[in-house]
Amino acid sequence: MANPTLLASGVAGESVESLLSAIEAGAGGAVSKSIGLKPRRGYPDPTVVPLDSGTINAVGLSNPGAASFSKRLDSLKRSDAPTTIIVSVFGGSPAEFSKVVRTLDGKNFAGYELNLSCPHVEGVGTEVGHDPELVARVVRAVKSATGKPVFAKLSPNTERILEVARAAVDEGVDGITAINTVRAMMIDIETQRPVLSHRTGGLSGSAIRPIALRCVYELSEEFEVPIMGVGGISRGITRFNSCSRVPAPSRWGQRLRGTTDSSGR
Repeated sequence: MANPTLLASGVAGESVESLLSAIEAGAGGAVSKSIGLKPRRGYPDPTVVPLDSGTINAVGLSNPGAASFSKRLDSLKRSDAPTTIIVSVFGGSPAEFSKVVRTLDGKNFAGYELNLSCPHVEGVGTEVGHDPELVARVVRAVKSATGKPVFAKLSPNTERILEVARAAVDEGVDGITAINTVRAMMIDIETQRPVLSHRTGGLSGSAIRPIALRCVYELSEEFEVPIMGVGGISRGITRFNSCSRVPAPSRWGQRLRGTTDSSGR
């Protein structure tokens, strides 16, 4: 990569054009929105709400499905297309992860990020990523389906993050992404109702930076694999408090000045 800053996985990464635009704007690479086996509409609005200290979201992993996204990746066939795009994928089982990867694998991109940490969709995300044995099986299935590098995106919403990371590393994962959003809720005091349609969601922004740094530190003390640090970085001066690879804002209207987090959307 030209530099160690990446566009983090999020709503800006559903189209290949937006991924390429981020790289053209100065990012060293870009991570797509999480892609599942089948199309998913996600949750009704409101799904993203700004707060004083960041943003809370529960988009619901809306995505076009692996087959449709695979066709979108055809534009990367051209000889001048950058090869530093990483595709984020999710599933509810090792077999489902494997099917997503096999659907996408023939296209021209750098590797995969396994979303094992979305905090607000039942049956995927943290329900997979909090179980070390299941994480091991997912990584094993994906590594058997591709020769591309594979990163495991871990959740801060568990005390077992090192156990989960160990399971992934022992199965040959090429790197770790830390962290996804922090499970959270916000109430509108006027309506006395949650601000999100799904009620709970994931918190991103500056409030979670100390949590992200703690996770990155603990992981880096334990493992030798590369770590992509994600969470709450919004200015260049905070970027260098992180680690070896720093994903840039999924809300990249901030002009790639630093990173927030890959919001599990």
